[in-house]
Amino acid sequence: MPVTDALDRPVLDIDPFSRESMDNPIELDRAIRAAGPVVWVPKYGFWISGQDAVVREVFEDWRRFSSAFGTGLTNVVREEPWRKPSVILEADPPIHTPNRKVLARVLSPAALRKMADDFKAEAERMVDALLERGGEVDLAADLAFAFPFKVLPDAVGLQPDGRHHLMPYSTLNFNAMGPKNALYAAARKVVEEQGTFEYVAAQMAEANLIPGGFGEEIYAAAHRGEISTDDAGMLVRAFISAGIDTTVFGIGIAIKALVDNPDQWALLREDPTRARAAFEEGLRWFAPSPVIGRTTAGPTELAGVQLGGEEKVMMWLAAANRDPARWDRPDSYDITRRTVGHLAFGTGIHGCVGQMVARLEAESVLGALARKVARIELTAEPERVYINWLRGYHSLPARLTPA
Repeated sequence: MPVTDALDRPVLDIDPFSRESMDNPIELDRAIRAAGPVVWVPKYGFWISGQDAVVREVFEDWRRFSSAFGTGLTNVVREEPWRKPSVILEADPPIHTPNRKVLARVLSPAALRKMADDFKAEAERMVDALLERGGEVDLAADLAFAFPFKVLPDAVGLQPDGRHHLMPYSTLNFNAMGPKNALYAAARKVVEEQGTFEYVAAQMAEANLIPGGFGEEIYAAAHRGEISTDDAGMLVRAFISAGIDTTVFGIGIAIKALVDNPDQWALLREDPTRARAAFEEGLRWFAPSPVIGRTTAGPTELAGVQLGGEEKVMMWLAAANRDPARWDRPDSYDITRRTVGHLAFGTGIHGCVGQMVARLEAESVLGALARKVARIELTAEPERVYINWLRGYHSLPARLTPA
């Protein structure tokens, strides 16, 4: 019999943001998925689901399950958020529609094809530099972090100076989506002491953007009257707060998975064009952003359970991406798998608009490794990330053998 509370709600008594949960992520995911289609988490007062079909239903019905109340634990309509809500992530139509349209055009496949050669060249340069160093390198700091933190700010048109603020700001962003715990407090202290808020405000301004980047194109849409100037600045901010960390950790997860599965590394070495598949399977297998939330627009039913109005529903993507009802051998990392339909990028009208950029970045890095490195050997225990809303590795000490 499932556990229920005094209101006859199915209950799962866990803290998914505890250190114990972060240290045992797969066990946490299994518990969430096994608890039922949707269950109440009393510690935080939200619903949670880790089953593919239920998560998909929430994603695809924005009228019942709104993003406008915030996609984290905070109800940004009723409570004071730590920063002004996003006009793309934390908005529904009609506000969401023109901003999404502008970003989709700026990040179109045609636009990305123009920069593919530059991304590939930069990835190969970085891998060559690691091989030239010899000895031990850190594939997280020196590659999975270094590459996106170089190419994406360049593509947006951010000034070179001050980019050390990007990681602390993004870390605060993803900690703030969870509870206001010690991780959030520590992240906020760092950005306040370093003047990061002032840096971000300056980078959002049109006058500070380098011409020729995504930022200039976004402001051009504002000048044409497609979106407001204020919203243009908010879209530039989206690249600063949400466009880097998830890719960084997604690349690191894929590298770790390939090291742990030598047969899959051999497949990638044989055919480096499988680099994108290796990344996609990594996202399914161990999602770097394991959770995203919605809020019920009013009382509704989900998977046979009655939900009240303005109640948070947390979609545990990492659990849904290993749902055996959806995936064969879900716990196996297999780069030959057809991964279409994994939920790491979301789906529906709020599916990640920058997912093609992330794919291009990861494909460039993993492809360069596959072409230039014969063997990757971890030389020390990887350092796990402790961020409320993210998973991955801060450090992957390794020794590389040239091809």
